[in-house]
Amino acid sequence: MPASATKALRVAVLADSDTRWKWGALTATRVCPGDTEIRLDGYLLRGRATPTARQLREVGVDADSLREVTAVEFLRAMEGAREGDGEPYDVLVLALVGGGVQAMLHGLGRVWRDRAERPVVVTGYVGVVYEKLADGLLLRHGADLVLANSRQDAERFRAVYEGVGADPAAVTEVALPFLGGAAHAGEHDPYTVVFAAQPSVPDSRKDRTYLLERLIRHARLHPEREVLLKLRSRPGEHTTHIEELPYQKLVQRADPPPNFRLVYGHMGEVLDRTDLLVTVSSTAALESLHRRIPTVVLTDLGVREALGNHHFVGSGCLASWDQLDAGHRPAPDAEWVARQGVAADGGYETAFDEARKRIAALLSRPAGLPPLAPYYTPVTAPGYLPGILARHHLAPDGTPLPGAPAADRAPGPVRQVVRRAARGAYRHGVQRVAPVIRRMGEL
Repeated sequence: MPASATKALRVAVLADSDTRWKWGALTATRVCPGDTEIRLDGYLLRGRATPTARQLREVGVDADSLREVTAVEFLRAMEGAREGDGEPYDVLVLALVGGGVQAMLHGLGRVWRDRAERPVVVTGYVGVVYEKLADGLLLRHGADLVLANSRQDAERFRAVYEGVGADPAAVTEVALPFLGGAAHAGEHDPYTVVFAAQPSVPDSRKDRTYLLERLIRHARLHPEREVLLKLRSRPGEHTTHIEELPYQKLVQRADPPPNFRLVYGHMGEVLDRTDLLVTVSSTAALESLHRRIPTVVLTDLGVREALGNHHFVGSGCLASWDQLDAGHRPAPDAEWVARQGVAADGGYETAFDEARKRIAALLSRPAGLPPLAPYYTPVTAPGYLPGILARHHLAPDGTPLPGAPAADRAPGPVRQVVRRAARGAYRHGVQRVAPVIRRMGEL
């Protein structure tokens, strides 16, 4: 539906974790054309990583409405908007893992079949893309815009699509939507070192214990400094990735000095008081580089694809704890930083212009939009696609499978209690039972 200059754009974001909700909601505000007023409706896909109320508050992004849904419930909501049960959306941001995006593209293709007036569908990545490049990209193919957070990513994305004969036209270069904050203007008192932890990197107890011990050793070596371990989630919560060995558990067996502590909260607020950011491969490194904070990507465990720190080769940020303990300060490579979509001068005024132009052009097409056309179909991927869709209770043609959860009303108190108990049991299994079984298998 063409967007009027006076009519507010209706935008929906479907997200499956706290970090993806943050990316999706901020992206929605960045890519909508001009100074158009936006009505933002949020949908949280029910699953193991569905954000808690605390996580949503920490993200700090407000929506006009926000509700939890299954995949089938979301498709039903989109179908209701089509049939007049609600005002149709202009833009839909799919802030999901690749399999979730693919399932929604096929489900929405069925919902919107033979319909020219449909929302512009946008998807992309939350941060650094260092693994499963081809797999993740092909699962996202079919959206009207596939956002690349940097010039380097845009080039890689187009090369993958062209290499398999898929249309690369949807690839659109932007920047990470959450880069911001004041530039580092000088050392704080006390000087503050922050280690940005990741839920799944590294994944072994040995490696995570090593990193924690080195962080604590740094605190002991520099008692005049404040040393912070920045954690993504509190015990019992999940983010995008499963965390089998939370640092909160590991630190209970350590004896950290008084100048060492755990912190939570918004990453931007932590960076406000950071003088040195240390990580293995977190996207927080790009946030830190944007703010001109000295940033280190650790080499202690090697520079390996499994860790994701190989992405930072050429950045000038690679260093070890031994070097940091001795006073080393990294000097980022300006050309590398620019290719990652990081504007160290803070200039992001034009970063989303191309996306805005594309969306405005699609919204104003007289004939409406063509049907969604993912690369994966029952013809191109008959042994892969059905399993991807089945995880979201969809058949190969995008229709709901028999018995798919699709309640028409909010869950009652009993169902809510059962759901919370099930999630607690799942997290207990991931964080306590699974590691024990793994250790027993190694005996």
